Amino acid sequence: MKTINIKNDAGLLALALRLVVGWTYFSAFWRRTVLVDKLDPEVAGYIGEKFNAFLPNALGIKPIIQYLVENPDILWINMVIFTIIEGIVGLFILFGLFTRIMSVGVFGLAMGILLGSGWIGTTCLDEWQIGVLGIATGFIIFLTGSGKYSLDNYLIKRNFAFTKKKWFKWFGSGLLPIKNSLFPKVVLIGSLFIFGITLTTNQVFHGGVWGTLHNKSVKPKLEITNGEIQNNTLTFDVFRTEGVDVYGAWVIGINLYNNQNNSILEYTQEDLANLHKKSISNYYVAKIKPGKHSLIVPLGAKAKLNLKNATLSSLPKGVYTLKITDISGAYWEHKIKK
Repeated sequence: MKTINIKNDAGLLALALRLVVGWTYFSAFWRRTVLVDKLDPEVAGYIGEKFNAFLPNALGIKPIIQYLVENPDILWINMVIFTIIEGIVGLFILFGLFTRIMSVGVFGLAMGILLGSGWIGTTCLDEWQIGVLGIATGFIIFLTGSGKYSLDNYLIKRNFAFTKKKWFKWFGSGLLPIKNSLFPKVVLIGSLFIFGITLTTNQVFHGGVWGTLHNKSVKPKLEITNGEIQNNTLTFDVFRTEGVDVYGAWVIGINLYNNQNNSILEYTQEDLANLHKKSISNYYVAKIKPGKHSLIVPLGAKAKLNLKNATLSSLPKGVYTLKITDISGAYWEHKIKK
């Protein structure tokens, strides 16, 4: 009785996985270029702003993200390249062409998603799950290659000369050139490595392994730094580091208090909605800007605010408290020494 080699049949068994993950990545290209133009920096929904939202709590790759969002032209080029790569990887995986090298692309793209945005997700830790499952899927498809229903298989059956080369087995499909005695060890080590990444990122991003669970996507959080009062101008940096990524925090009040807790300066909801754009110097692609009813602060946005008021000119030396209030009732304070 002929024994079936599982390494030959595994590509066919993984067909559903290959089709789903292939469409997952190709659909990103499809959405951004065909269904909606998300590569235009001037259009709402620009992918670069979404990328900017990854910045506050990215793991390991934060300096890369910061550099890109500080340089919009370079960011745009990278978003275009990234989108094209997703399209190519997804399409090739769907059709099972050069499956193994494309599975490395799946692994790499998923790793980028995980490290950049694994902390984002309001209900089900959305981005973290997409990232870790993508990494595991990339590894599985690399091991299996593609089976009967694939272009790799078509090329092999038609006896194209390059399919008989050793490199094709690493880049395309077919029996992996790994000794039978070593193959289980490769699977085990790779699986444990990916499981380790899963546990580590689950803990770092969400406290999901031990300790207190936390979700940085639920409530807005603003960081206030570099507060100064010079002559008639109050300046400070504000950076939104947490909260839902699909809409901004809505700042409805900015107040300055003295050490007796008396209000020195007050910007109301209406004042902030009509704040002059010259009072806001944005650092990144995602921009803090006046909205219809408040000052809008998107996730990942950081800006220096310059608020001029004649009252500030006559303030005595001392310690003052800057308070920023969100429409939810949350507020953040920062001490300023004059």
